[in-house]
Amino acid sequence: MRFTEADRLLFAGDSITDSSRDRTDPASLGKGYVRQIADLLPSGPEVINKGLNGNRIYDLEARWTTDVLAMRPTVLTVKIGINDTWRTFDRGLPSPIGKFRGAYRRLLSGARQHLPAELYVITPFLLPVEPEQHDWIADLAPRVEVALDVAAEFGARPVRADLFMPRAAEEHGAATLAPDGVHPSPLGHRLLAEAWLAAVEEAPRP
Repeated sequence: MRFTEADRLLFAGDSITDSSRDRTDPASLGKGYVRQIADLLPSGPEVINKGLNGNRIYDLEARWTTDVLAMRPTVLTVKIGINDTWRTFDRGLPSPIGKFRGAYRRLLSGARQHLPAELYVITPFLLPVEPEQHDWIADLAPRVEVALDVAAEFGARPVRADLFMPRAAEEHGAATLAPDGVHPSPLGHRLLAEAWLAAVEEAPRP
C-alpha cells in the first residue's frame, strides 16, 4: 500500500477541487476527483478537501496558513489557476503573471519550510466549449508554465492536466469532459483522479 494510517492527504484549490463539498463537515470530500481518489485508495490514509469555489491564487494564499499548513498534511496537492484567467475575462480582475508567480512561489515555499510533505501540483487546464474561451488560452498558458516552474523549484511532482485533458477531449469531446470548459464532468474527474494516482505510484517515498 502506498500510504499508511499515518498519512494525511490534503487537496487545496478552487471549485474543481471543492466539487460541492459540504463546508460544514470537515470530512466532506465533495463529488469530484478528491472523492474518487479516496474511494480508490486502500483504507488507511486520511483525505482532506480544502478546495474553495471561486478561489484565485491570492484567495488560496490568504487561507494557506489556516487551511493547509495548520492541517500538517504528509501529502499536499495544489490545483489552482483557472480562475485567475476566468476572472480576467468575465470580471475584469487581472492577475499579472509576475504577481501570480510570486504568490505560487510563496505557497510552495511555505509548504517546504513548514511541512514534511510530498508535494504535487495539478496544472490548470481549459477545454474551450464557447467561442470566447479560445481567447483565454493565451492568458492561461503562462500560468501552466508558472505551475511547472514552481513545482520544479520546490520539488513538487506535476500532474499534467494541461496535457491529458485536451488529449482526452479529442476522443470524447470537450463538453463531455467539462460541460462549461472548466468544471469537469464525472468522467473528467475520473481522469484527474487516475492521473494523480499514477503520479503517486511513480514517485518514490522520501
